[in-house]
Amino acid sequence: MLEDEGIRNPAPGDIYSRTVIDHVTRPRNVGYLDDPDGVGRMTGECGDTMEIRLRVRNDAITQASFMTDGCGSTIAAGSMVTVLATQKSVSEAARIRQEAILEALGGLPAESEHCATLAADTLDNAIRDYLALKKNPWKRAYRKL
Repeated sequence: MLEDEGIRNPAPGDIYSRTVIDHVTRPRNVGYLDDPDGVGRMTGECGDTMEIRLRVRNDAITQASFMTDGCGSTIAAGSMVTVLATQKSVSEAARIRQEAILEALGGLPAESEHCATLAADTLDNAIRDYLALKKNPWKRAYRKL
């Protein structure tokens, strides 16, 4: 078949960096964080959904968690964005974009780069939620998680 024709299936390391493989097989900060200070939930262009929950103290993200129903690239991006955001000030974390996630992961295949955008946008959504609740803390009582 393909190998007989001189075409071989690429090994996982040929497509994904060791960092991506590590974050897919051992994702960091996966799960639900109880009583979060900010929550973001978004669905990406491919249909994957991601949720990020934040715990913030003294305007710094002390914990971040994520859940997704997505593929390996989405898992790696969610894992990495929580690592990048933790221990950063809210304003520093708000500047995390797709490019920073891709760089930290060692890249993703072009068809999967949107997973890093989903992670960055979901983090941004969680930060916006935190800031809205900080401004109007009474809204926390009406939030559905």
